[in-house]
Amino acid sequence: MSAASALASRARVSSSWSKRTRGAAAHSRSIARVRAARAASPATTTPENDRSPTREDRKPKIAVVGAGWGGFGAAKALCEAGCDVTLLDGIPDPTGATPSTTPSGKPFEYGTRGFWKDYPNIEAMLAETGVREEDVFTPFTASSFFSPDGLEATAPVFSASEFPRLPSPLGQVFATFDNFRRLPLSDRASMVGLLYATLDLGRDDATFRAYDRMTAHDLFIRMGLSKRLVDDFIRPTLLVGLFKPPEELSAAVTMELLYYYALAHQDSFDVRWIARGTVTSSLIRPLAERLVERHGLKVLGGCRVEEVTVDEARGVATGLTYVENATGKTRALDDVDAVVLALGAKGTRAVVSSSPGLARAAPELSRAASLGGIDVVTTRIWLDRYVRVENPANVLSRFDGLRGAGGTFFMLDMLQREHEVELWGGEEPKGSVLACDFYNGGAVACMSDEDIIKLLMDELLPAAVPAFAEANALDSHVVRCPGAVTWFSPGSFESRPPLQTSLSNVVCAGDWVRMGEREHGAKGLCQERAYVSGLEAANALTRSRDALADVRARGGVGGPHPVLPVRADEMQVVLGRAANKAVMDALTPFGLASPWVR
Repeated sequence: MSAASALASRARVSSSWSKRTRGAAAHSRSIARVRAARAASPATTTPENDRSPTREDRKPKIAVVGAGWGGFGAAKALCEAGCDVTLLDGIPDPTGATPSTTPSGKPFEYGTRGFWKDYPNIEAMLAETGVREEDVFTPFTASSFFSPDGLEATAPVFSASEFPRLPSPLGQVFATFDNFRRLPLSDRASMVGLLYATLDLGRDDATFRAYDRMTAHDLFIRMGLSKRLVDDFIRPTLLVGLFKPPEELSAAVTMELLYYYALAHQDSFDVRWIARGTVTSSLIRPLAERLVERHGLKVLGGCRVEEVTVDEARGVATGLTYVENATGKTRALDDVDAVVLALGAKGTRAVVSSSPGLARAAPELSRAASLGGIDVVTTRIWLDRYVRVENPANVLSRFDGLRGAGGTFFMLDMLQREHEVELWGGEEPKGSVLACDFYNGGAVACMSDEDIIKLLMDELLPAAVPAFAEANALDSHVVRCPGAVTWFSPGSFESRPPLQTSLSNVVCAGDWVRMGEREHGAKGLCQERAYVSGLEAANALTRSRDALADVRARGGVGGPHPVLPVRADEMQVVLGRAANKAVMDALTPFGLASPWVR
């Protein structure tokens, strides 16, 4: 596995990442756009058509809480199914129409997120909205992995023509044979035990849960991985991939991540980045505008959901209350037919703890709210000169200055070369622009802004690329995001929220959601997985016999949104899993199956 598998797992970051920096004016503009779009739609002015619709003839009314990839996935599917959808989020303008900026007016994004080879549903959404991939994404790029000893490894672009197509993992092994600068081949070869674990992981539900209860560190020991391989490469990879060290991660989720990003196909961890603006402005904004203009989506930005109201006798959610951040006023959204909770652990905790009826009626949401989150510190630095770096995406590992965190730095001026003026907020570009992030960054978050930038400029960056020592920071911005990212801790699978809750009309979306029989091949902290979970949450409502039964009987709900699978597993993997299952099933009656998990 290479550094590339780590870099883009940052994938999904919940909407709570960016609840700090945009003003109330953005919320007003968002609402104005919704009203303008609705006013522009054809309508007559007869008293018959002006009357408010009764419950019997109106569209089903759905509230989607959370405007990340999961929330917008659910909003898209429900809007297209003919529902009246309201999307709520604490961000002043979650549609991306109003850019997030620093105090000095320069653009800022909360974490740099990559897009891997197997993101078919996001790519299909872009095609629907008329967004050309070549206009918003960079080409697939290589990435570098630095330690105090210098360059440790380089992840190539495996889909490049110079690499022959070989079965996985042979293709990855041959393509990276010379890319590890210091890790001996004997240590790399010890990773073979993980290949078997990926075959055994999904043998049955009980086996998966046994792997989930084990830490990734314990699994590595039992599978014979060398200490040097774990300490020098896998540990820092996981710190920027799942944002925790292996002793704090579920072995099951770790293996899912490694397989999806590194082992499924030779080119699985080829990654590309946003070529202009941010994920929100380049990808979410066209989708939001389409849903507002064509389907009347109502977007309530700058609104923090306070309580989901529940009719416990009927076992359904009936509405919610929310607080307008700009005014402090509490408002209600009543008479809803269903609610989608597209939140991470932190947001779920906030909503469930203030919704006693919801906590009583759906105890699984209380368990989900008890799970932990991971602290992230994200920065952006504008330099007084250009620094030449071989690759735009880079991982920092084993530096004492990281204080237990995983670190990354991205050369935005390389990724967005054609739009460099925008990176400077319209100013004349003067040098390189960096995005530097710390994951599992609670210790770094305790430092002052000045000390964090000093740590980067005086210690970490020059140790990786000496030319940084000659550069000075002209401007910088630091944001702390406590508990903002999902923590897949050992044994957490049982407590993660299910797609369908105990309430027939409440569903969940997000990359941490258990999708059951609707499970998808996208894994880990993944934008694709979050988006698919939103589609599936909406589909769970449109398929349900109970959730929207009354409006479905009147023909008011369309069919489920299509969900595209990731590429099929290669034949050697399919055969290996079948053979392992046959052997282990035969050994199980004798108590001999999987002695390394229990």
